[in-house]
Amino acid sequence: MDRPLGITVSRHILDSQHIHPQATGELSSLLIELIVAAKTISAEVNMAGLADILGMSGKMNIQGEHVQKLDEFANNTIKRRMARCGYISVMTSEEEADAIPVAEGYEGKYTLAFDPLDGSSNIDVNVSIGTIFSIHRALNGGTPGSENDLLQKGSEQVAAGYIIYGSSSMLVYSTGEGVHGFTLDPSVGEFYLSHPDIKMPHKSKYFSVNEGNYHYWDDPVRNYIEYLKETDKKTGRPYSGRYIGSLVADFHRNLIAGGIFLYPRDNKNPAKKTGKLRLLYEAAPLAFIAEQASGRAITDECQDILDIEPYDLHQRVPLIIGCKHDVDMVQEFLAGKK
Repeated sequence: MDRPLGITVSRHILDSQHIHPQATGELSSLLIELIVAAKTISAEVNMAGLADILGMSGKMNIQGEHVQKLDEFANNTIKRRMARCGYISVMTSEEEADAIPVAEGYEGKYTLAFDPLDGSSNIDVNVSIGTIFSIHRALNGGTPGSENDLLQKGSEQVAAGYIIYGSSSMLVYSTGEGVHGFTLDPSVGEFYLSHPDIKMPHKSKYFSVNEGNYHYWDDPVRNYIEYLKETDKKTGRPYSGRYIGSLVADFHRNLIAGGIFLYPRDNKNPAKKTGKLRLLYEAAPLAFIAEQASGRAITDECQDILDIEPYDLHQRVPLIIGCKHDVDMVQEFLAGKK
């Protein structure tokens, strides 16, 4: 079947809205506003080396990490665009300590959590980076939102996705009815449908993990990685190792080509005993995408990421995410069945 040509992301969102007679159009408009912010960030990323926007800003974020200039630009771009869009009641950013209110009188029905520039430590070396977003219904839509509106399980998301800025800029999103990818045509400034109804392969070809942390993992995780590197033609092993160090880039490759990504807890480092990745801004939205694309996402204690009840805006979790067969397999190792 030929791939559809010329379908813009705006048309795709609006066509999807027409399937639901009860839809008000507010979620569609929210997504379109967010995409405008992404286009602005994409343009700046492409000009970063010429616009004196690479390097450190001199600030630290809530995670205690140095903030990149481009990170700060992306954060401010999304905040300014969404504060008066009229579709969200409150938002939160991976870069800021507290919930971010919207402009008075512009409160809407939804909430927004976002990582403005995932993988930003790789900015200066031109590795793919991206914006990740998660949308929930506000508990009391139309009124000023609070932290409680943002602390909802991933299973309750109404939409999630990411924009990856690489050799081309690509938007991948889901509203709970499959996953679709759109590639930006910079000549006209529009995202066009390039990857309709994305499905992860059932089984992986690649594994993505920072093996520099090997000696800090629990035995089941180490045993699983050793298993992946053994030769067994019947099971398609050994797997090929592919690790970029930019979560959104590692996940995107695995989504398209088939793979499993692991960032288990580090039991010898108190700062990482609860995991490194953020539940609201990274793990939950990508888990939503994975499950909509026939994949899975769990912690290294075999808990489904989408079932975790958040208790803090910056809660961290271990993350194992990828093709269903492989997540099922690592779960057997973690449960002591392998």
